[in-house]
Amino acid sequence: MNKTKSIIWGVAIMALGVIFGGNAMGLFSLNIFFDGWWTLFIIVPSIVSLFTDKEKLSSLGFLATGIILLLAAQNVFSYDVAWKVILAVVLVVVGLNIIIKSVFHNSNDKEVVKKVRDLEDGKTMDSQVAFFSGSDRVYKDELFSGSSLVAVFGGVNLDLRKAKFTKDTVIKTFCLFGGIDIKVPEDIQVKIRSGFIFGGASDERKSTSSKGKHTIYIDAAGGFGGISISDKTKPKHE
Repeated sequence: MNKTKSIIWGVAIMALGVIFGGNAMGLFSLNIFFDGWWTLFIIVPSIVSLFTDKEKLSSLGFLATGIILLLAAQNVFSYDVAWKVILAVVLVVVGLNIIIKSVFHNSNDKEVVKKVRDLEDGKTMDSQVAFFSGSDRVYKDELFSGSSLVAVFGGVNLDLRKAKFTKDTVIKTFCLFGGIDIKVPEDIQVKIRSGFIFGGASDERKSTSSKGKHTIYIDAAGGFGGISISDKTKPKHE
């Protein structure tokens, strides 16, 4: 979670505490348990993601879904209509995602696909699988030659900050209702091909290296999840 997202969530939680405290002391009366209040668990994170995440389409899709369900809970229209509209929203978002990626990311995607195919050909890569669980792998002065990461209703952490690199490598990822966190050294380039539906892969490093000796090509796919790339920058308290 980056700094901006942490601040937004902190303010939201503080506001919730003020509402509960004010109600308890009789200072005011605000009822947050209105019809469809549970849709806030969809709407609020979506709004936060709009300001903090690079993948805006997924956030817009979730926001639209939350608003549609809220309107249904408020009896503006029936849930039968709501689910049909949500399906329409999903189809539109998926279609836009395909169009945008084909127009704006075509050259990068082709490069990553070619490199992935060439580099993984005939080679055995390490693998991590998290199915309703978690998986952590830390390289310490070990040679990294590629990896396959799968997270389904779970989380995978791959720490390469102390790994040894002698050439370009590949990481293939699949994430469904889960998350994958990859930590890389500062002097390593990263190129990503993202094929996500309601989700995405983002490079969250403060500065991305363009002069590194080696490159990690990440082929990311999945849905309703996310993959984050971070560097070895240490927190200030360390």
